[in-house]
Amino acid sequence: MKVELRNLTKRWGDVVGAEDIDLATNDGEFVAFLGPSGCGKTTTLLMIAGIYKPTAGQIFFDGQLVNTVPPKDRNIGMVFQSYALYPHMTVSQNIGYPLKLQKVPKSELQKRVQQVADMMGIGHLLDRKPAQLSGGQQQRVALGRALIKEPRLLLFDEPLSNLDARLRLSMRSEIKRLQMDLGITSIYVTHDQVEAMTMADRVAVMKDGHLQAFAPPEELYDRPKTLFIAGFIGNPPMNFLDVEVSLNGGVFQAVGAGLQLELPAERAQKAAGKGHVVMGIRPEDITLSESGVAGEVLIVEPLGRDDLLDVRLGESHVQVLADPTLSLRMGDTVHLQFNTSTVQFFDPVSEQSLLW
Repeated sequence: MKVELRNLTKRWGDVVGAEDIDLATNDGEFVAFLGPSGCGKTTTLLMIAGIYKPTAGQIFFDGQLVNTVPPKDRNIGMVFQSYALYPHMTVSQNIGYPLKLQKVPKSELQKRVQQVADMMGIGHLLDRKPAQLSGGQQQRVALGRALIKEPRLLLFDEPLSNLDARLRLSMRSEIKRLQMDLGITSIYVTHDQVEAMTMADRVAVMKDGHLQAFAPPEELYDRPKTLFIAGFIGNPPMNFLDVEVSLNGGVFQAVGAGLQLELPAERAQKAAGKGHVVMGIRPEDITLSESGVAGEVLIVEPLGRDDLLDVRLGESHVQVLADPTLSLRMGDTVHLQFNTSTVQFFDPVSEQSLLW
């Protein structure tokens, strides 16, 4: 199913939930709505589901306007953060409930329940109640209940946020594998950028009810359109430095507090002569060396494979990834080399990228 949103808006009086959302999914695509709490991602999802009525705008499924179509007639499956299982029903009854509402014959219902439960790896739990299940098992029941209707669109509202880190990792893989095997168009709401970046074909980044970008994960990471996207995507987050870019003696330079860098012309020329701009560079693009920009280590955070350093450069700070075997400590002096071929530049007022 192809889903298209045109100028989709939801307001409650003066409160804006989502405003002028424009995007279109491809058939069988996995799309993530990503953003902080209150950005409008769940509001948009619930309008797609038919639970919220849009204040303005249109929703199309395969070119058909569905604004007035009730949720039960939209051929969708939903998986919620709370799982929303019926506590008095068994796993079998929970999974099969949508078919019971459709008055599917009992023999056919039981057959399909067993098929879906086996696919979800919970075929041996059909007689248990939700209270007798782990969080991961409950999540599988909720997913099975959504899939048994054979929907053309799957909607996920932060389904893994109640699970521990290890289980979230395995469930991410399972959900993505199922989605690819079944070819069902899926929209997945999350505030976790790792979930969005690893699972989705394209990510819709939202902030304050507005769509900031809708692009593949690698484009959001390598070519962020706004300062917000640059800071929100990536872990550890991108470093931002206030600099002025100018051409001196045929060489472009970025000069800021405690920093002077030579820049490649193809990036610098778009930021040169614009006064103070925001330069962004990711921690993995700054390396320790024998020479380079000198700085003082303020904080060392062991991450296992790497140490995350907070390094002071004059009045500025940058985060850098370092080899733990270096055994760096607070107060140490280090020298940094910047991979300037990856730097980003942003207008400090509009917060738009200067490289697009």
